[in-house]
Amino acid sequence: MIYYGKQSISEGDIQNVIDVLRSAFITQGPMIERFEGKVADYCGAKYAVAVTNATSALHIACLAANLGDGDCLWTSPVTFVASANCGRYCGANVDFVDINPKTYNMDALALEKKLRESKKDGRLPKVVIPVHLAGQACDMKKIRKLSEEEGFSVIEDASHALGADYLNKKVGSCEFSDMTVFSFHPVKIITTGEGGMILTNNAETYEKLKMLRSHGITRNSSDMTKDSDGPWYYQQVELGFNYRMTDIQAALGYSQMDRLDEFIRRRRYLAKRYGELLKGLPLKTPYVPNYANPSWHIYVIRIDFDKVKKTKKQIFEEMREKGIALNLHYIPVHTQPYYEKLGHKPGDCPESIRYYEEALTLPLYYDLTDEEQNYVAEALRDVLS
Repeated sequence: MIYYGKQSISEGDIQNVIDVLRSAFITQGPMIERFEGKVADYCGAKYAVAVTNATSALHIACLAANLGDGDCLWTSPVTFVASANCGRYCGANVDFVDINPKTYNMDALALEKKLRESKKDGRLPKVVIPVHLAGQACDMKKIRKLSEEEGFSVIEDASHALGADYLNKKVGSCEFSDMTVFSFHPVKIITTGEGGMILTNNAETYEKLKMLRSHGITRNSSDMTKDSDGPWYYQQVELGFNYRMTDIQAALGYSQMDRLDEFIRRRRYLAKRYGELLKGLPLKTPYVPNYANPSWHIYVIRIDFDKVKKTKKQIFEEMREKGIALNLHYIPVHTQPYYEKLGHKPGDCPESIRYYEEALTLPLYYDLTDEEQNYVAEALRDVLS
């Protein structure tokens, strides 16, 4: 079976994990800071905080942005539910900004319009989370300008986008945001098994993130309410969480970072090749604006169902019969039952609904061979004919 995504683990990755298992620390040890430093340096950010997964990263990023009860978070409807749920974890209301019909990312013009309308009613967001779908950056310069005008924090959900470029700088530099979140799930660009990371350029935010990932506890005397009782002493000064990554996971991620550019080159090659292999088929391949150079976590096509006389379900099933497991990224979050109960309706974001009706995710990962990709394209051609 050819799956839509798959990790690539080298002997060097395995050895790095073994070395940590044989070391003095398998959690809360030096490998965490080494991994954090490696990612921060690669992206051009000052600080990085490794956590258990991107969902926990989004959660404490929202808390570090002081999101709370009665506040509002806006995000894209075409994303995994975590991009919205992180706001609910903080007691905030969640709303959605429809996608751009070309990029499938949060539409900066739609955001601007929604801000103008919401300002009249005093309902501006405290936090906006643009999502870099498929590893392609949103129009962050425009979004940042709006944030400066209206006073909201920007947290980039770059779960798909490690290694991607925006305006010739790495996603994660935080030049146009307060924080950036990455995911290291096995199907992402690099993996730690499960894992996530938050990048920021703000020292105060960095210290708060570190505290929140570890129970809200500090050993720093400057954060304490009284003098320390001794070297064993600590204080819980916030309601934090156990969102700590292990050194075992960090060891895998640290090793995978050595292969990141290699991973990206291969993914970009395969994405370009799909564009050539799929020419002439009744579908739309991804559009890339001139400000972005995606890392291609996934490759999304949109089927022209006016020309294809099959349902999406039939296409999925026929491709699976040929040994190819397609996927779909994503079911619009505002149509999920939980969010419908909160008052959201499918028609609130019509472009995202059109996207959902037409979108399919094709296999794309580092170890996908040219021959396997040829087979995927040939199978799709046969199924759509």
